Amino acid sequence: MSNRTASKTWARRVVTVTSVAALAALGLTACSSATSGGTGSGKKSYTLGFVVGASSDPFFQAMKVGAQKEADKLGDKLIFQGNATTYSPATQIPIVNQVLALNPDGLALAPTDPTALQSLVNTANSKGIAVVNVDSQVSDLSKVISFITGDNNDGGEKAADTMAKAIGYKDGGSYQVVVGLTSATASTNVARLDGFKKQIAAKYPGIKIVATGYSQSNSTTANTNINNWLTEFPKLNGIFAIDGTNATGAAAALQSKGLTGKVALIGYDAYKTNVDLIGKGVFTALIAQNPAQEGKDAVDTLDKYLRAGKKATGIDKSVTLPNIVLSKDTSAADLQKYTYVQNG
Repeated sequence: MSNRTASKTWARRVVTVTSVAALAALGLTACSSATSGGTGSGKKSYTLGFVVGASSDPFFQAMKVGAQKEADKLGDKLIFQGNATTYSPATQIPIVNQVLALNPDGLALAPTDPTALQSLVNTANSKGIAVVNVDSQVSDLSKVISFITGDNNDGGEKAADTMAKAIGYKDGGSYQVVVGLTSATASTNVARLDGFKKQIAAKYPGIKIVATGYSQSNSTTANTNINNWLTEFPKLNGIFAIDGTNATGAAAALQSKGLTGKVALIGYDAYKTNVDLIGKGVFTALIAQNPAQEGKDAVDTLDKYLRAGKKATGIDKSVTLPNIVLSKDTSAADLQKYTYVQNG
């Protein structure tokens, strides 16, 4: 999850809107299952809502590419939505309500908060709308068909191991690190921080997390947080930027202060701009996810469930995709392979 710049218009069948009226004007109205003229085979076409946190984040843009390709392949219509820049329940809830008002056949939801979004999943259930969680989750997973995500706890553990190596950790030493997050409650951030903390406690007790801060997926806020910490902690050894927006903000802060290579930076998410900074020594490492695959799997799962008459036979309740650590030792081919796609 997590940095989020001006949104772009993607594949021709994706509809980006800000109101129910606008969606209705485009003809994407309630109960939209119909015969698909595009397939030429009489195959039913489903309308699938897909709501994320900050839609312009390269992570979610890559997810959108994967989702749209699969929707096109299956002959379904995709309504991909999310606040352009801010990752929060306050901005996401109205958008989910707008999409639910259209009565889509299914909804893929990346909830910004597990508790705040639970009632909307319950509402979708009551309306007969199939729900999949993708990337992040609501509190009660019994209300969703499947939860598709990366291995976030593992990502935090890998970040701790990479951090310890980067700062030259030795038993008996004392080291300071900070952690930049987008949200205190989003399940992805919580799991990554938990994995990071537990690995440090188990293997690197000399590392102390001296500060954490939140950006709501805004790289400018993340940059401010890091700049403040660099002033407050002049002996800072490392930064764990727990998602892409925080990684972008942290990278800019280190470069502006001439601290490239002097403070270890472990980031999350393989935005192209950040992958390019690995070779320049700005990032010690980036932990890459597979958002395009998550988007594809979410659409495929909803379509499969609907075509089976709303039966979950053969559908995995939980799907966890592995992480890849990218560093200066990663081949150019693999760096390119795991960089998040931004178009079809």
